[in-house]
Amino acid sequence: MSDAIERPPGFTYRSDLKRQSRLCCEQLPVERLAERFGTPLYVYSARAIRERVRAFDHAFKDIEHTICYSVKANSNLAVLRLLGELGCGFDVVSGGELARVLAVRRAEKVVFSGVGKAAQEMEAAVRAKILLFNVESASELRVLEACAARLKSTASVALRVNPDVPADTHPYISTGLEKHKFGVPVCEARELYARAARSPHLRVAGISVHIGSQITNPTPFSAASQRVAEIVGELRRDGHTILYVDVGGGLGIPYQQQREEFSHLVRAYAEAVIAPLQGLGVKLLVEPGRSIVGPAGALLTRVLYRKANGGKKFIVVDAAMNDLIRPALYQAEHEIVPVEMARRAPEIVDIVGPVCESGDFFARARSLPAVAEGELLAILDAGAYGMALASNYNSRARPAEVMVEGKTAKLIRRRETIAELIRLERAN
Repeated sequence: MSDAIERPPGFTYRSDLKRQSRLCCEQLPVERLAERFGTPLYVYSARAIRERVRAFDHAFKDIEHTICYSVKANSNLAVLRLLGELGCGFDVVSGGELARVLAVRRAEKVVFSGVGKAAQEMEAAVRAKILLFNVESASELRVLEACAARLKSTASVALRVNPDVPADTHPYISTGLEKHKFGVPVCEARELYARAARSPHLRVAGISVHIGSQITNPTPFSAASQRVAEIVGELRRDGHTILYVDVGGGLGIPYQQQREEFSHLVRAYAEAVIAPLQGLGVKLLVEPGRSIVGPAGALLTRVLYRKANGGKKFIVVDAAMNDLIRPALYQAEHEIVPVEMARRAPEIVDIVGPVCESGDFFARARSLPAVAEGELLAILDAGAYGMALASNYNSRARPAEVMVEGKTAKLIRRRETIAELIRLERAN
């Protein structure tokens, strides 16, 4: 068994009494979970989440900081509760995400990001007394001020500045250039800060930046942090109090191999971010999502059929693009492994789902040990942007979700039913 296809401490192969090697989540064979809860099935490791949060805290120990978990990566209430118990705050981008956080935690460590906050969402956040609004436009600043005035309250704000720093990532998740919809240009930031400072219902409290997601090279983070440090100096000279620097998230994970210790990756990231900010006396807000929950989750799926069109082989599974859209949307290459590892000759196959789209695939021309109909496969690194992006396309019910802790499995979201899908509709 190659270490490259394991994700310790969450997902490793263990030998059973028959000396067969089976994939386990912590101490539970995932085959047992599939039998109990059915497939497709999302499985998460609580221990993996804990270890990654601790790695972040250790990496940033030399600066006052709060880890504000990016809720959009995985918004299950049990995941949020676990992260809250570990001391995390939360980064939300919608009123719905705020409501999820408030269902398990108070809002004093919540930051509200996003380019299109609606007035009713802002009012809910003001009422909840969140830590900080990351404001992304002059118009948004005006609406937030009006919301706070109606509620006879004060909202703490940071402007999300666009540092025009390129990041080597998928164009759909690159956010730090002037051509992107996010943030305000640096040249406009000082005037907007002055406008905010004049309002009795807004409190200037920080500055925010986020250059994109799935970034594994620390250099862009360093460049963005350096630019932010320069702006902090300018704003303080203008008389503004800058307490917080929100450096966003974006630290990526290696989907195809996990050979480097995560602690090394996050340490290099932290060093790149912290170095330009040393001596400024700010509190750092860090917004990891994928890097905490991605490798902590897997999607289990059962092989329905084997088929061949000419010389091309297909493995048809019961999961589909509605369950995990990343391969279709981002051309993401998740590692896919048999749950039962035996010595079998590899074959080149496409792994596809039942949805009526040619884009419904998990892997193309992938080398995989030969698997038979009825066997289980695990799609690894699916803890982030898996269930969070799931849909009901083709009127398919979304999967169940399970959290594993040692030898215990807890159902944290039951499988939808078709009756629930049509409950809100009317035929006449």
